[in-house]
Amino acid sequence: MTSSVSTRRRVGARPITVTAMFSAVAFVLMFLEFSLPIIPSFVKMDVSELPALLAAFGLGPVYGVVVCLVKNLLHLLITTTGGAGELGNFLLGACFVFPAGLIYKLHKSRKSAILGSLVGAVIMALLSIPLNYYITYPVYANFMPIDTIISMYQAIRPSVDGLLECLMVFNAPFTLLKGLLDAVLCFLIYKPLSPLIHGKR
Repeated sequence: MTSSVSTRRRVGARPITVTAMFSAVAFVLMFLEFSLPIIPSFVKMDVSELPALLAAFGLGPVYGVVVCLVKNLLHLLITTTGGAGELGNFLLGACFVFPAGLIYKLHKSRKSAILGSLVGAVIMALLSIPLNYYITYPVYANFMPIDTIISMYQAIRPSVDGLLECLMVFNAPFTLLKGLLDAVLCFLIYKPLSPLIHGKR
């Protein structure tokens, strides 16, 4: 009986331990960001949703959301954007990993994992438009005028007019690309990491 209780405790503690580990890795990955020539330099690409996607597939969709939450709470301790960037990052990350993890949980197969990743990436890309328009960029306007932000988009494509169009033309495809990149990396490393996630040798 004692051995059985001890085993259950170890099994119950593993998801928490793995989630904490993935959260720490995601937090570090937030700093490994880089620019792409297809979007203004202040919008950075990173793969910090990768650990959250791994957690969503390996442990369940809620754990993936928790990783998104914890990494942004940690980043909030050093932020200079009033928390708007972290809020937007959390909401978009959750919109990505939760559908992906849920679809995979309902039918565990490689095909459903791919489908879930695609659905999550599309949802994240679509929601990036209102989230950036109503939450993130109004706060950024306190540090940089909206006209200046729009002019940085126009330097790449002069025909864009207004913040909403900029977000639709640039940010949504960029966010979709970010989700697809996370998904590809996840599929490449998930199998080698599976024993660590599930506690199997």
